[in-house]
Amino acid sequence: MIGWLARDAAGPTVEIAGRVLPVALRRDARARRLTLRLAPDGSEVRLTLPRWCPEREALGFVRARTQWLADQLARVPEQRAPRAGGTIFYRGGELAIDHRTVHPRTPQLEDHRIVLGGPADQIAPRLQRWLERSAQALLVEDLAFYAARARIPTPQLRLSRAQRRWGSCSTNGTVRINWRLVQAPDAVRRSVVAHEVAHCLHFDHSPAFHAALGELFEGDLAAADAWIKAHGLSLYASFG
Repeated sequence: MIGWLARDAAGPTVEIAGRVLPVALRRDARARRLTLRLAPDGSEVRLTLPRWCPEREALGFVRARTQWLADQLARVPEQRAPRAGGTIFYRGGELAIDHRTVHPRTPQLEDHRIVLGGPADQIAPRLQRWLERSAQALLVEDLAFYAARARIPTPQLRLSRAQRRWGSCSTNGTVRINWRLVQAPDAVRRSVVAHEVAHCLHFDHSPAFHAALGELFEGDLAAADAWIKAHGLSLYASFG
């Protein structure tokens, strides 16, 4: 059964493909329309409301789109917590997790495996911190490269843990990139950095922006965008 809505003390819920999901409502004074999303890990439905929109109308919007939500839920990859003997994604490939108590606690990259020690229940947080450090180092290089191409000072970099956006550029020039992109192929990660540097030149999606992006990025933008659309959710499978 798909489509019923209910409300309890914690707020509204909706049944999608046999699962009861909370509906998180968020009002945004800048929103001009209702925006519906499924959390990347499939844990909740997220609905952004304009200030003027009644909650009843917003929940009707959810009810009318339960089949779309079911289709999105079917695409969510199965969650797989990192464990000894398992694998993690890294730069477009997979690394075997070699965990033994005799190993140093700090993860080390060796050939096609990641080696670490310490308590088994700390594998996931230790690997996430290692991936974030790796992302920081790679993204610093990427950002400097594209800033030089754009002939602008290198923007300030911040790692993002956003649940939807892969990158953003603020009006003060700070570039934020989702750390999970370290799990994607290098060209995909670099395409996002190039995109945000192009926004430092043109803070819109005008023809001038797209022309700048085409000059900055050395790879196949269409292929990078297609990879994100097809596999982006998989980057949340191990570290939601």
